[in-house]
Amino acid sequence: MAWVILGCAVVTEIIWALSLKWAAMGGGWQRSIIPVALSFVNMGLLALAMRGLSAGTAYAVWTGLGAVGVTIFGVMLFGERLSAVQIGFLALIIIGVVGTKLFAQQ
Repeated sequence: MAWVILGCAVVTEIIWALSLKWAAMGGGWQRSIIPVALSFVNMGLLALAMRGLSAGTAYAVWTGLGAVGVTIFGVMLFGERLSAVQIGFLALIIIGVVGTKLFAQQ
């Protein structure tokens, strides 16, 4: 169950980071409410996942997949660009996350 909760935390992390970009793109202070609220949800889910996973494993998966997800959605939603080298390094992050999951001690 901890892995499912961690997956929800990763999705929330991605949405949170993208909402920061969205809030920074314009509008008033009201746009800042969404990323602030999401940060509480995000941290709560991560903390809950850490009850069943080691802190290092949970944090590595959360940050790694969060970074990859934000990068992919940044390209799709905001027209950001990626080089082939960046794609290669993102693939290495995914490989690291998979390895972390496969060899995690529970």
